[in-house]
Amino acid sequence: MQTKTVRARRCPRSTPALNRPLSALAAGLLASAAHAQQTPPEATDAADETTPAVQTVVVTATRGSKAVEKIPGAISVISRDEIDAQGLISEDPSQLLAAQVPGYAPARQKLTNFGEGLRGRNALLLLDGIPQTNPLRYGGREGYFADPMVVERIEVVSGASAVQGMGATGGIINTITRHPTQPGTRHTLELKYGTQGHGDTQAWKTGYLLEHRSEGPDAFDALVYVGARSQGVGTDADGRRLSTESLHQAADAFVKLGHDVGDQRVQLMVNRFQAAGFDDWVNVPGNRAAGVPTSARRGTLAWEAPRNKVTSASLEWSHADLAGGYASAQLFKQDFAARYSGGIINTFQDPALAPANTLVDQSEIVARKWGLRTSWVRPDFGLAGLEFTAGIDLLHDTSSQRLTQTDRIWVPPLRYQSLAPFAQIEYDIGNLTLRGGLRDERNSLTVDTYRTLAYYGANEVAGGTRDAHELVKSLGGVWRFGDSGWSAFASYNEGFGPPDAGLILRAVRGAGQSVDQLVDLQPIVTANRELGVAWRGSAGSLSASVYESRSDLGSQIIVTNGIGTVQRVPIVVKGFEFSGQWRPTSTLRLDATYARTRGRTAGAPDQPLDRDLGARSQGPDKLVLTSRWTFAPAWSAQLSVARWFSRDANVGIYAGTTSLEEHFKGYTVADLALRWTSPWGEWGAGVENLLNKQYITYYSQSHYAGTNDDYDAGRGRTLTLSWRRRF
Repeated sequence: MQTKTVRARRCPRSTPALNRPLSALAAGLLASAAHAQQTPPEATDAADETTPAVQTVVVTATRGSKAVEKIPGAISVISRDEIDAQGLISEDPSQLLAAQVPGYAPARQKLTNFGEGLRGRNALLLLDGIPQTNPLRYGGREGYFADPMVVERIEVVSGASAVQGMGATGGIINTITRHPTQPGTRHTLELKYGTQGHGDTQAWKTGYLLEHRSEGPDAFDALVYVGARSQGVGTDADGRRLSTESLHQAADAFVKLGHDVGDQRVQLMVNRFQAAGFDDWVNVPGNRAAGVPTSARRGTLAWEAPRNKVTSASLEWSHADLAGGYASAQLFKQDFAARYSGGIINTFQDPALAPANTLVDQSEIVARKWGLRTSWVRPDFGLAGLEFTAGIDLLHDTSSQRLTQTDRIWVPPLRYQSLAPFAQIEYDIGNLTLRGGLRDERNSLTVDTYRTLAYYGANEVAGGTRDAHELVKSLGGVWRFGDSGWSAFASYNEGFGPPDAGLILRAVRGAGQSVDQLVDLQPIVTANRELGVAWRGSAGSLSASVYESRSDLGSQIIVTNGIGTVQRVPIVVKGFEFSGQWRPTSTLRLDATYARTRGRTAGAPDQPLDRDLGARSQGPDKLVLTSRWTFAPAWSAQLSVARWFSRDANVGIYAGTTSLEEHFKGYTVADLALRWTSPWGEWGAGVENLLNKQYITYYSQSHYAGTNDDYDAGRGRTLTLSWRRRF
């Protein structure tokens, strides 16, 4: 694997710790523990890919650029090289995370990512710090928001965290976009073609990237990308058509402009991403009892095709030496719309509009956010080795869900406002780093008076405002055992977020209800405790951690007749994660990652924790083995094998008359990627599901509310050929 440069945001000039070697902890507790062998911002692109030297990894997901060795927690960095290697196999972002991040659940391979949680909870997805998830009305469509070609790296903070605001009860996944690093103008053209050897399985992609950077103290840089791709409906390993709830077409337009003036920088970023499903294929129900997966046939939809539209924009300012510290401010905006598949759905029926079981409808979630994020980082704050960070965040979020065919409100507009000042201190003394922080979350949720659908009784619900105030805390320490390569950390972090308010409010039954009386709208506060150890040497590394994540008033979704409702009950998730790397030679690298997750919840607030978390929240145990071999100066290959272990949950347990029992048989999938760097560009070939394994995906196989319409098989063997030329 080629070592690439990590370009973090500019750091204070007086932070020499960023140039220290990475300790064992740096990669500890991550699927990519040793995957992210990257150079510091000051390095060039000429790093020797065969040199196993320990190098610094700098991340920004924890607010401000910080060497990973100083962060007491589980931090993953998925490098540009790993994104490229996975892109030869599949450009599904969830498949990349499932392969690289220990606690991430298996990918559904669909537009909707229900069940793709992190450590049994939801993760906060960010694009350059801009929130992409919609916790007020979580619809499981937030995974697709940027083309992989514009991504420099992905930073993952596993475990509850409030450092980036609401919604990170399971962790933070921050996608960092690229920017030019070398003077001059460069163009990159990328072409891809994929096939499964059957009709209607072909895939195409074309992308063009422009990079420009001027020299001098007042440098200007620009990056522009346009790309589009299309893929057929696909087949499983038996040659049967896959169901239609998958990506068919996608397009991305991206612009980033930056200007440096002395110690200051101003940067504008705009990204517009669209994804759409199929409008000329319809599902053919499978048969769960007989093990026959859902399929598809040519046909015309009676509703509009599913789609995603996401626009993210930010204007950033930074000053590398303001009052002796590094200051930054980001004004951002995000518009999101996700339209789902339709049909004659029981919940959408209304006798005032059409006879029973004849009304066709579909829903769409719309969310609009804007906010301001500020911070100031001051090293040696009155004392050598003491770093002080402070800032304030502001967020406005309006989310709603409507039925598009009949223009009815299903979820009324949810207007959320948050104001959160925060402060953090970090102290370095010898081999010990201590960190502690507070974030004062003050927010309100306002909903106007509305009326529920006929299915729920067409009840009027009085509007109101719910206020919440939480002081969320973090505390941790990292100890490096001299020059032995060993390190250890302990941490306590709290995360904060609302429950799925839209799910709660759309399902209100009975007259006389009001928003300000619904106790179910109380926020979720999650506490994550973690201990970890790691070792890193010139020829390898290993790391291991144990954690416990607890919320006394969690949020569990119970699905009945295909529609979810929320239960507010305690949730405890415990887990163990291990990762290791060995370089037997300078050209061969072997990686192993293992994750074990055990989540428990209760049937009611005052009952014992006697239920397993279901597939909607928790993934199965997994083991991922990867080998990377540079077998010639211009040739490299990667073989990965992922084993998802069997799981049986809630055997004999019911919620009312609904059985919560889940069974997963487990499966093993192997992928292969091959790259050749030639004078005519970089050529690649990837084979997804190398052995053509027939399997039913985890969520489809396990979820207790699954039907014959969503019994989905995984994709069969798929060949992808690519060519990329930079000039």
